[in-house]
Amino acid sequence: MFIYTVKAGDDLTMLSRRFGIPASRIIADNALRYPNNLVVGQHLIIMSDTVRHVIEEGQTMYSLSQEFGVPLDELLIANPDVNPIALQEGEIINIPIAEDENRRPAVINGYAYPTITDGALECSLPFLTFLSPFSYSVTPDGDIVPPNDDRIIERARASSVMPLMVVTNIYEGSFSTEVLSQILANPDARERLIASILTELERKNYHGVNLDMEYISPEDRETYNAFLRDLSDRLHNSGYILITAVAPKYRADQPGLLYESHDYRAQGEAADYVIIMTYEWGYTYSAPMSVQPIEEVRKVLQYAVTEIPSEKILMGMPNYGYDWNLPYTRGTAASSIGFMAALDLAVRNNSEIFYDEKSQTPYFYYTENGTRHVVWFDDAMSIDAKLRLVDEFDLAGASYWTINRCFIPNWEIVQNLFEVVKL
Repeated sequence: MFIYTVKAGDDLTMLSRRFGIPASRIIADNALRYPNNLVVGQHLIIMSDTVRHVIEEGQTMYSLSQEFGVPLDELLIANPDVNPIALQEGEIINIPIAEDENRRPAVINGYAYPTITDGALECSLPFLTFLSPFSYSVTPDGDIVPPNDDRIIERARASSVMPLMVVTNIYEGSFSTEVLSQILANPDARERLIASILTELERKNYHGVNLDMEYISPEDRETYNAFLRDLSDRLHNSGYILITAVAPKYRADQPGLLYESHDYRAQGEAADYVIIMTYEWGYTYSAPMSVQPIEEVRKVLQYAVTEIPSEKILMGMPNYGYDWNLPYTRGTAASSIGFMAALDLAVRNNSEIFYDEKSQTPYFYYTENGTRHVVWFDDAMSIDAKLRLVDEFDLAGASYWTINRCFIPNWEIVQNLFEVVKL
């Protein structure tokens, strides 16, 4: 498998001949809804082990070896009738694409709202270790309010995917600093919350808890750490696992309500896995930019592995992008958009897709009703680049927010890079 960048004049018939695979296979692997209208810059997954490359001026066997990541000796063996020291412009050579036969094991979690369609669920389940239905919320007294997740739990178990009980401090529709403070300050409420969680785990046969507590008061940092240790001991004694979710931090003393009480070291000690939410650099009210710039993710992971054992870390992966009106005005909201919808929008508007090398993220412009827009999203190329950080930092795997939108190329990349752990 390799990823091809569409150039001017490309069409599926030509690509099918060039790579020796049916056009229908390219359509299916990339879920193309407009197969007769490819756009420049679009990235396509090609399930082939050989590229037929037309030599361009100045290219050499060595430069092709570097460009395609193929050892020079393998390139020479694949082209016995070609004079390697006198390549001619327009000459066709075969470039073998090495398959990674040593896919590393990886734990993959997917968050899902209970409203997820059966189609989107079935798109993702074969590639998940855990399914995390979002979410149980809490009350100031430590009671829990369940989601309507019975349907998706049943579908998960049928696919050998372990459901996790997601517990958040969401109260009346948003993450509540105050409600969590009230629970942590009240020993009876803390005990009620833990006892309620244990009861629900047994009742619904979850595999464990995915704890996503956000915007924790800095004054509650140590109390929250103590609560985590208590919850962890109680879960482990009953045969369950604990996963926690934390904000992306560059250093231990990073200021801000979202960051200060997420103690990487304490959570790494208490939890079986820690999800680092490495996304939302570009967000609803930000200026246009990548949701997940790879250089920022790398900085977070460089710090994280000094505090949390790398084999416990799940790197967050966003399954969405944003569409901004231009010119951008501070305080205006961007619209969330799925990756497939973004690609369709580019095709319908015949928009060239550009690729920002620094953030490893695609983007494009279009105009609608007289208003110019820019869309930053992810595609096969950017997803592949970011998932390779799992191997670079020897992480446990990745966690998707959310799987409610199906993007088939993402799972093709996952399958190419990893052997997904099934419990």
